[in-house]
Amino acid sequence: MTQQSAATTTEAPPPGRNVVLTGFAAFFLLGWTVLLVPSLIREVQRTFGQSDGGMGFAYLVNAVVYVAGTVSVGVLAGRLPRRLLLAAGPGLITAGLLLIAAAGDWPVFLLGFLVMGMGAGIIDAGVNALFMDLYTGHAAMLNRLHLFFALGALTVPLVVGLSVSWGAPWQAVAIASAIAAAPLAVLLGTRRLPPTHPPIDPATAALERGARGPGDRRRVPLPLVVLAIAIGCYVAMELGVSSWLVRYLDEVSLEVATLALSLFWASLALGRLVSSFIVDRMGAVAFATTWSAACGVAILAAINVPSVPLSILCFAIAGFAAGPVYPVIMAIGGSLYPGRASMVSSVLASAAIVGSILYPPLMGVVSEAAGLWFSMLGAALFAFAAAGCIWVAARLGGARATREAVPAQS
Repeated sequence: MTQQSAATTTEAPPPGRNVVLTGFAAFFLLGWTVLLVPSLIREVQRTFGQSDGGMGFAYLVNAVVYVAGTVSVGVLAGRLPRRLLLAAGPGLITAGLLLIAAAGDWPVFLLGFLVMGMGAGIIDAGVNALFMDLYTGHAAMLNRLHLFFALGALTVPLVVGLSVSWGAPWQAVAIASAIAAAPLAVLLGTRRLPPTHPPIDPATAALERGARGPGDRRRVPLPLVVLAIAIGCYVAMELGVSSWLVRYLDEVSLEVATLALSLFWASLALGRLVSSFIVDRMGAVAFATTWSAACGVAILAAINVPSVPLSILCFAIAGFAAGPVYPVIMAIGGSLYPGRASMVSSVLASAAIVGSILYPPLMGVVSEAAGLWFSMLGAALFAFAAAGCIWVAARLGGARATREAVPAQS
């Protein structure tokens, strides 16, 4: 028996459907976690006496540790069993939720929010890398994965709005979330998963040789750098709107404001669902560029229309347009560098959190200085910037090669 055939016989069979379903559940939890505090922002501000600037700082520390979680996936890939690394994500989220529910003062709340951010970052980069390994080059499956993020994100504002309006303390939502998150850590820790770094084919080896700088040291290829800027701009827009929409609609009741946030994410989920059937037929680059620009136009309309219902409608349209952008950027990156899913996912997910570090927390400062209208205007400009960077990355990487590397879903 040759060495190659021996390796083939010892290779683990492909993971079952339960792995995919567990990944979907993890991204539902991720979406729920990311939008929980923004949905509770009014209640949290009242409980701890915090201003918009204070909440901006809370978003900042959460984002910083989130990016630490995403980076840890790339650093620890291959050093720890994949299932143990992924299981740490919901485990940390559970601990963080219990801390914020028990917090009697602002520093304890911040600590819990920090722990939640670390767990969320691990899920984000880790599960993205898992699906990129399982479905190399298929934007459709990444859209379906991120659909569950959107489903979690659209559900939590509705639950918060209804719970608080019925008289339940906001801490009860955090405790219930922790109870739901804990079993997912067990599931991720016991699933049979593919190896972190599958064998690299000759084409990928050539790409990596071309990505080496002076002295034969590796550097991040320029197309991936520009894609990272694009995804950072996108997340600055997405989380900027998500983190401050309930506060932006301060003139209406909490139920209406949280409903508007849910509609934004419901539309985003619908956009991902629809795109999962058509993106592979239209070309990933053109698709992501067009819809990112359309999102910017819709946000501009939302902050300039004369009535709240029209504004909510425009924000919903923005969500629909934004839906496919993040997963399609991930798919483009995975297609450019097959076999390096953990590296690509870690770079792009980390860049995405840089976007969340740079802008959503800053929106609180801008709000206190000039008003939230200007903060939302900046979110629209970031959507346009993301569209431009996607186009530039495609030009640098070869637009034709990128389109061919994202084949139709069979």
